[in-house]
Amino acid sequence: MAGDERGPKFRRRAEARPDEVLDAALDLFIERGFASTRVEDIAARAGLSKGAVYLYFPSKEAVLEGLVRRAVVPIATSALSFIEGYVGDPRTPITFAMKAVAAKLADPKMLAIPKLMMREMINFPDFAQMYRREVLDHVIPVIIGLIRTGIAEGHLRPVDPELAVRSIVGPIVMHVLMDEVFGFRPEGGLSIDRLVDNHLTILFDGLSAPQSNKRFMAT
Repeated sequence: MAGDERGPKFRRRAEARPDEVLDAALDLFIERGFASTRVEDIAARAGLSKGAVYLYFPSKEAVLEGLVRRAVVPIATSALSFIEGYVGDPRTPITFAMKAVAAKLADPKMLAIPKLMMREMINFPDFAQMYRREVLDHVIPVIIGLIRTGIAEGHLRPVDPELAVRSIVGPIVMHVLMDEVFGFRPEGGLSIDRLVDNHLTILFDGLSAPQSNKRFMAT
């Protein structure tokens, strides 16, 4: 009986261990940086043996990939679930997706992940390929299609859809990059939500077709 009672609790503990490893790793990556953090440091912070960490993640690089998959991929999946198959003015799903990203990045620990990626992609180009494979290859084609449809239906100006995607997502990337790499931060703080509101106003004033601009306001 005692063994049976311990069984479910043990299984729950085992199922939680990957998240415990990722939580510990994120704290250490923020405190020390990726390069200065060792697997044994992650194990100690998580209260596990080094071997237990390797049971779930074969390398420190795999831990960082795990952080991206846990945090960023669900955001992209959520946005895609709203955007895919959308019929109507594309500015509505673009607004939804951008504000959803802003809401998630309001969490400092969530924001720490793209910051880490920006720092480490130079030294570990495989991270960039993983991010492209897991996120960009799914999201970018859908947004291109959304813009192309919006142009055909008269909601948007006749612009290059592939280049327009860069105009949509670029400001968030540059905003984080200017803070993380160059140390430029607005007086009110990073405030991704305020950046997105400001960005959408500028974006839609320039991207919207003249006859439809008066009928749409980003909310």
